[in-house]
Amino acid sequence: MYIGVPTEIKNHEYRVGLTPDSVRELTGHGHQLLVQSGAGSAIGFSDEAYREAGARLVSREQVFSDSELVVKVKEPQAEERRLLRPGQTLFTYLHLAPDPAQTRDLLASGATCIAMKPLPMRRGACRCWRRCPKWRAVWPFRPVLAAWKRLAVGAACCWAGCPACRAGASLS
Repeated sequence: MYIGVPTEIKNHEYRVGLTPDSVRELTGHGHQLLVQSGAGSAIGFSDEAYREAGARLVSREQVFSDSELVVKVKEPQAEERRLLRPGQTLFTYLHLAPDPAQTRDLLASGATCIAMKPLPMRRGACRCWRRCPKWRAVWPFRPVLAAWKRLAVGAACCWAGCPACRAGASLS
């Protein structure tokens, strides 16, 4: 799968959809990563770190035109919504209620848009996300991992391993 990571353009948003470690993990599973040049620079992730992790650095337009899945942090701004297309999947935080124009644009794009939302942890669940940077980066993706667990053979797990849990500890 071609996975794209654009630079966030919302005012005062400096985070990035995937870290170089996440890129390395995904490329290790055979995915092609397209990262917009400069996407992580505001928080200390250089283009070289993404390149070393296996990403190809591209323009924002290429991220949207060549990716099957676009991973962002914040809701897509109007100029990004115009770049979405049918058959593409967007995975990001979405705030649709206060922004009817965003809702209309996303529907008109024909893209599948998945809202990323953090879920509360149930008692006794793996708590390694609090101390492990790799797990903190993936915690917002738990809904997708939970869905994958139900649809695929195997279990969603903390593949990073950290002092709080062993690698492969169950997330659910």
